Amino acid sequence: MKVYPAIDLMSKKAVRLFKGKREKVKVYGDPLEIAEEFSHYFDFIHIVDLDGAFYGRPKNMDVVESIIKKVHLNVELGGGFRNFESIRDAYEIGVKNVIISTRAFDIEFLKNITDTFNGITVSIDVKKDQVFIKGWEKRKNISAENVYRVLKQFVKRFIYTSIESDGALMGIEKIKRFWKDEEFIYAGGVSSIDDIDKLKLIGFSGVIVGKSIYEKRISLDELKEASD
Repeated sequence: MKVYPAIDLMSKKAVRLFKGKREKVKVYGDPLEIAEEFSHYFDFIHIVDLDGAFYGRPKNMDVVESIIKKVHLNVELGGGFRNFESIRDAYEIGVKNVIISTRAFDIEFLKNITDTFNGITVSIDVKKDQVFIKGWEKRKNISAENVYRVLKQFVKRFIYTSIESDGALMGIEKIKRFWKDEEFIYAGGVSSIDDIDKLKLIGFSGVIVGKSIYEKRISLDELKEASD
């Protein structure tokens, strides 16, 4: 299983939210310094531009570009990618995978960007088996499995995010595998190496780990050992 340490960006700082609530934010410091520490253990990190997710367009691209150019890490990036130009700009600064959510339901748009760019990733953001968009603030009234069935013809890389678990260090929920051989990455609530072992058994190909690193629940050495 591939492990992706996470950096969430808000106002140029590394932060974590509790269950995606923007008013429940904790600041952890300089994202460039954190990325530098991660680079000693991993070559790929997960970044979310939270300002972008809430306002509908990326707001911290300069920070992401600095991480790519100064720390030399591969980056998957989400948060506010709702038009062609912002996605193009992200790939031009060296992002490896752009993550979309809200605009993934516009099939014409999705087909256009997947025809143009490699590595487009769809984040399926789930609460009580219902998918949410627009910074997790609007429910779509469709299940994660049905989203997957619609989008799998265009996308081969997905992130399954448990909204209720994200930033809560509450462990992982029970998930029945509904995907096939696509790259499927889990995010939300990972609090121990045991959680990672459970995700492997379910069949996830990767896991995003954030708050448990910052709160020292899991060490980077342990994560490195758990990764493939």
